[in-house]
Amino acid sequence: MSAPISVRLDEDVRRELEAEARGRGIGLATLLRELAAGAARDARRARIRAQSAAVAAFVKEDDDAARFYEDWGHGGGV
Repeated sequence: MSAPISVRLDEDVRRELEAEARGRGIGLATLLRELAAGAARDARRARIRAQSAAVAAFVKEDDDAARFYEDWGHGGGV
C-alpha cells in the first residue's frame, strides 16, 4: 500500500517538471511517481552490481571461495 509524501520544489524545477508532464500527457504526480520508481530501480540495480563485484573480488582473493564457486558452477561435483 502506498503512502502520500510531500515534496517541496523550487519554482523553476516545478515548472520544468510540469512541462515534462504535459509533454507526456500525464499529471505532475504521475510523472514524479514514474521518476521515483525509475530511480529506485536504478539504485537497486547499482547495489546489486556493487555487491556482485564485492563477491567477485573476494572469490578472486580467497582460494576456498574460488573452489566453492568452481564446484558450485559444475553441479557440486554431482
